[in-house]
Amino acid sequence: MSQLRTVQVLGGGSAGSSAHVSSLAAGLVARGVHVTVCAPAELDHAYDYSGTGARFTPVPRRSDPVSVAALRAACTTADIVHAHGPHAAVRAALALGGRRVPLVVTWHARAHAEGARRRLIRLMERRAARAAAVVLGTTSDLVDGARLRGARDARLAPVSAPVPHLPAAAHTGKARAELGAVERPLVIACGSLVPHHGYSTLLDAARLWHELDPAPLLVVVGEGRDRAALQRRIRNEDLPVRLIGDRADRVELLAAADLAVLPSSWEERSVAAQEALRLGVPLVATAVGGVPELVGDAAELVPYGNAEALARVVARLLGDPRRRAEMSAAGLAQAASWPTEDDTIAQVLSVYDELTQPLAARPR
Repeated sequence: MSQLRTVQVLGGGSAGSSAHVSSLAAGLVARGVHVTVCAPAELDHAYDYSGTGARFTPVPRRSDPVSVAALRAACTTADIVHAHGPHAAVRAALALGGRRVPLVVTWHARAHAEGARRRLIRLMERRAARAAAVVLGTTSDLVDGARLRGARDARLAPVSAPVPHLPAAAHTGKARAELGAVERPLVIACGSLVPHHGYSTLLDAARLWHELDPAPLLVVVGEGRDRAALQRRIRNEDLPVRLIGDRADRVELLAAADLAVLPSSWEERSVAAQEALRLGVPLVATAVGGVPELVGDAAELVPYGNAEALARVVARLLGDPRRRAEMSAAGLAQAASWPTEDDTIAQVLSVYDELTQPLAARPR
């Protein structure tokens, strides 16, 4: 039997989808699949697709003729093309140009936009859903959305982030000292500094818990276009908050925290939430998107945009070590119930096998 050949297509790539493609490529290569990853060059530098054993082809996140031609060339010998996100799916469909090569699309996230751009994204999502042989949604709401947009076959396919390595206690102590949280509580949020991650509400909450004694230090790990505005608020309002940018030691910093917070307006299978629960760090998150499905009863959930509720829950938990210990244990148990990376790879490979069977042999 000839070796299965698949092309994985990424656009800009969120942290979750980019990490997933790296894990998927490594797992497929280990199972004898020939994998080509097509993505912007900077993603290979960050996620080392070449190091997984896959072939890497740099393709910019554009739909101009040159980029589509590069993608078309990479897909020439493919048995399966797997696009990650609607934008990547539309580009992959253009590159295939009507060839009878199955297109699998994984929807990792919901796009955030308003006005004319929102309408354009909805059109793109419909084109992607209808072009796909199978749409894999990482949460139930994304599966429902794909069906509403015309997907012929949409299935739930939870994606697990790579399991973080648990740092030694000495490392977490060093992290707290570096951040200035040796004798005060440490609260950490991880994610890019963009509006839908809810950091404006988080700063409102930080202002409300400023009067706690000792006042917790809020550290935000991530970078983005809202940095200047957030930093201005922190300075003008004298908030106990530090923006420290992207950090390679994010897991060590998160493991050192007394609490993790996720204040987003929308999340699917949040990498930050997965890392917190797997590290046994109590999590306070907004009850949005796929978060309740992901965390179950292992996290405290608050309404999005409600700074008072967020501040109240954080203050209560910081004053209740026993409840934090219960949440830590519940988080570890919830994380153990998630699909493993091997489970995810096996599910994707079963879809590939199904789609590459002769038509007469496919299940009806």
